Amino acid sequence: MRREGQGWASPAGATTALVLLTCLNFVNYIDRYILPGVQEQIKGEFHVSDAAIGSLTFWFFFAYMLAAPLTGWVGDLVPRKPLIVASALLISVVNIVTGTVHSFDSLLIRHTVLGLGEASLGVFAPALLSDFYPKEQRNRVLTIFYMAIPVGAALGYLVAELAGAKWGWREPFYISAVPGFLIAILVLLLVREPERGASENHEEPDADRRSLFQRALSLARNPPYLYATLGMAAVTFSLGGISAWMPAFLQRSGFSPATVGVTLGGVTAATGLGGTAAGGWLAQLWMQRNSKALYLVSAWSALLAVPFGVLCFFGPRATMLPALGVAMFCIFLGTGPLNAAIVNSVPASVRATAIAVELFLIHALGDTPSPWLIGVVSDRSNLAMGLGCTLVTMVLAAILLFRGGRAGRVLKPAAAESPLGT
Repeated sequence: MRREGQGWASPAGATTALVLLTCLNFVNYIDRYILPGVQEQIKGEFHVSDAAIGSLTFWFFFAYMLAAPLTGWVGDLVPRKPLIVASALLISVVNIVTGTVHSFDSLLIRHTVLGLGEASLGVFAPALLSDFYPKEQRNRVLTIFYMAIPVGAALGYLVAELAGAKWGWREPFYISAVPGFLIAILVLLLVREPERGASENHEEPDADRRSLFQRALSLARNPPYLYATLGMAAVTFSLGGISAWMPAFLQRSGFSPATVGVTLGGVTAATGLGGTAAGGWLAQLWMQRNSKALYLVSAWSALLAVPFGVLCFFGPRATMLPALGVAMFCIFLGTGPLNAAIVNSVPASVRATAIAVELFLIHALGDTPSPWLIGVVSDRSNLAMGLGCTLVTMVLAAILLFRGGRAGRVLKPAAAESPLGT
């Protein structure tokens, strides 16, 4: 798989990078999902509205999306490993500083700074992994990397509930800071960065010196990239809004605040792991017969989630959790394939920029406005109606991704491979 002397990492080195960066992504999502688990406590302490609570996530992703293009441009010019380490350390420091926050405005500032750190990590890690593994393996690799989302989210809910109930809403942020420090040190010591574009089958320049605007313009002329990115934005609108408001929705529907975190964490972990693994496996098999499989799996995952979302938000209380579980499973089916479609649609020399532009768009159009918009609709009607907005964007995602499958061909690997295999 790797050619010695041309900047390729050893198999052991690639595996080490995948494990450590997946662990770092896991901790990253623990940090992110602590807030939904404690936001009812925050609302009670600061006496603010649902719209104000939604603005915490808004400002987090506003900073995230503004930082992403610049970090992507930097990531295509300089080594990514030190940038990943610096980002992880910044996130941990911000979580520790949260203990000093005693006003809602300060909490807004805290979430804004956290967005800067997470944007950098979200750009650099997938770009670096793409230089460890060739195209035909990226669906498998990114499926593993993004399995950290449901597991991290579940643990974030759990830590928020258990530690928040015992010590208050600030303590869970302290807990999440420790593993981030430790993994950042391991990345610094153990990961050896390969040459840029080392996993490609042809020679590519080490760095693309064009301006950020010129690179973004070239991406705008790439239909497979655009459809995949806009489809991801629509999915992110839905998933971000559901993640931010589901704990509150369940509590307001009669579920005990003492058990919502554990229940939601269990549902998220089980369906997220199962859905992400199943989607990666299905896409890998389907690609043997259809080069558009990465797009098609992602499109069907969005479409199939809609009826179960309707049942969860508007059905009887007894059906909420089962319907939520099936809807989440369907959504997570597209995680690995869609991210693989995005990184495979661009050359290595602009990959960090492409990921950065993708992150900018999915947060500008997705989970930056969705928690706030859901809060606004909730204040004027009810939370079920607010969450209903996410069903519209899931249908839109399916339409965009089906179009993406027709816009261009993606890589067809030579042989079937399990997304969890080696």
